[in-house]
Amino acid sequence: MGPVTRASLDKQPHEVVSMFDGVAERYDLTNDVLSLGQDRRWRKEVARAVDARPAQKVLDLAAGTATSSLPFTRTGAYVVPCDFSLGMLQVGKRRHTWLPFTAGDATRLPFKDDTFDAVTISFGLRNVQDTDAALREMHRVTRPGGRVVICEFSHPTWAPFRTVYTEYLMRALPPLARAVSSAPDAYVYLAESIRAWPDQAALAERLRKAGWSQVAWRNLSGGIVALHRGFKD
Repeated sequence: MGPVTRASLDKQPHEVVSMFDGVAERYDLTNDVLSLGQDRRWRKEVARAVDARPAQKVLDLAAGTATSSLPFTRTGAYVVPCDFSLGMLQVGKRRHTWLPFTAGDATRLPFKDDTFDAVTISFGLRNVQDTDAALREMHRVTRPGGRVVICEFSHPTWAPFRTVYTEYLMRALPPLARAVSSAPDAYVYLAESIRAWPDQAALAERLRKAGWSQVAWRNLSGGIVALHRGFKD
């Protein structure tokens, strides 16, 4: 394999999948370091919001190596980790052989209508080329009465902190990534894609337009991350 490069902000699928294939081996470790350990807390909040129950079906999109899927399996739910990156899925399958890893494009999901009680995606929606198509597809595969939970980087709510955070993303994150990641250039894309992502209210409006009801969000870590939830009527 050649050197891994960052994807461009128009998020061409082949660029994104190549980038994530390249960072798969050390992806979880790198995230832990770059988030200063906050990613573990965020995963707990996602699990609480999804509220998976025994025998429920949960679709975990952009699941990567399935680190995000494990909290749902502990509830007794049937969890399907799905990702666009075969490299991520292969690393995950080696670590968690019992899970039904599935390759899939979030804009064209390989599942029937009204299949899942809950659909969730953590830090992956930002990397999908067509966000609105992905939100519609999540709605399609969720059963009536089911829910979606989206955990994504967002916009800090306190202006002075937002300035400090932006400085960290654009100046400190790339050199820190060089120290711990197998593909540091990918984290330049990460920083730029976070800065370009819509804020909390704008993402909520896109959820409503995709058909979700009772849409609400909650800020984590001062708005560095936002947790959005919606229901299918």
